Amino acid sequence: MVTPLKNRASDEQEPAPPLRYSTAWETTDVSVADARAAVRALLARAGHHPGHRPSQDAQLVVSELVTNALRHAPGPGGLALELSPETGVLRIAVRDSSPHPPEPRAHSVGRVGGHGLHLVARLCERLHTVAQATGKQVVAHFRLPEPVVL
Repeated sequence: MVTPLKNRASDEQEPAPPLRYSTAWETTDVSVADARAAVRALLARAGHHPGHRPSQDAQLVVSELVTNALRHAPGPGGLALELSPETGVLRIAVRDSSPHPPEPRAHSVGRVGGHGLHLVARLCERLHTVAQATGKQVVAHFRLPEPVVL
């Protein structure tokens, strides 16, 4: 008995290309709200509803990292977002002009502020800093669940 071979080329799908967004700034005159809107729009294009928790958590991570860059390293900086549909990982990279890596502060319930890096580290699969010729880049890898189809 002869079993015909399937045409595998027609059964295999090309992997979807990553979705990307990037922006750069020269001064501290950057809107953190615009950074949140950018990640919200990117995730919406991938099927993640802006009102659902994964999108909200990703917006929080972007907001914290951009705010830290603006607060601690005035000057040129940038934001790059890349969502890989294959892995479900959103890579958030925030570049700033300070050579010093971010350091989480000790927990203090009475202190206002200083808790952002702890939140980012808990929400992200991976968080690391890459030294650059002029400053650094803080990179967070945020895992997303499959988009919910409504």
